[in-house]
Amino acid sequence: MSDRPTGTRNEHDYVPAMGRDRLLPLYDPFTWLVGAPRVHRRLAARAGVVPGHRVLEVGCGTGNLALRVQRLHPGAEVVGLDPDPLALARARRKADRRGSPVRWDRGTAGALPYDDASVDRVLSAFMFHHLDDAEKRRMLAEVGRVLRPGGQLHLVDFGGHHHGVAGRWVHRNEHLRANADDGIADRMREAGLTDIRTGERGRLGVLHVRATRC
Repeated sequence: MSDRPTGTRNEHDYVPAMGRDRLLPLYDPFTWLVGAPRVHRRLAARAGVVPGHRVLEVGCGTGNLALRVQRLHPGAEVVGLDPDPLALARARRKADRRGSPVRWDRGTAGALPYDDASVDRVLSAFMFHHLDDAEKRRMLAEVGRVLRPGGQLHLVDFGGHHHGVAGRWVHRNEHLRANADDGIADRMREAGLTDIRTGERGRLGVLHVRATRC
């Protein structure tokens, strides 16, 4: 099985993990502080990974979720994909320190560099809201392409219903606004993904978090 080459998008066509390259060292402490490890733990448990599965995390950042999945499921092949070379370098250093075999690839959500029907599970955590609407549609179409029959996408991001100050902030942010209410599930349906289930709800900071599986 040979993976396809990466697309032609340049290195500026993405949002760095903390919005600015120079803030990357703050990413892991910040995500720990707001509770991302708890969300990662639940996402990894829900994904139903078994030995022999090929698992792809789209938007892996500094690698925390992919490393967790590989640790929990050493019989699976885990791949982390991200467009940010600085974040990937940190992920590789973590993997090297732990002796983890996670593979790290550079690429974008809207042009996944993998063959058709070559992945059993696609995971994504707090990346979807970084994409504009066109890229969200491209990503979900690509996920549908690379998933094997019976494969699943497990996506966690800000979504659901926001009120008060958080609601006003979401309304002003175009990317977050597209996730609001049932926006994530609606995009999945438009992409032709099936068996869509909205699962666990919670909070990360002041924003509502929603887990969606298809």
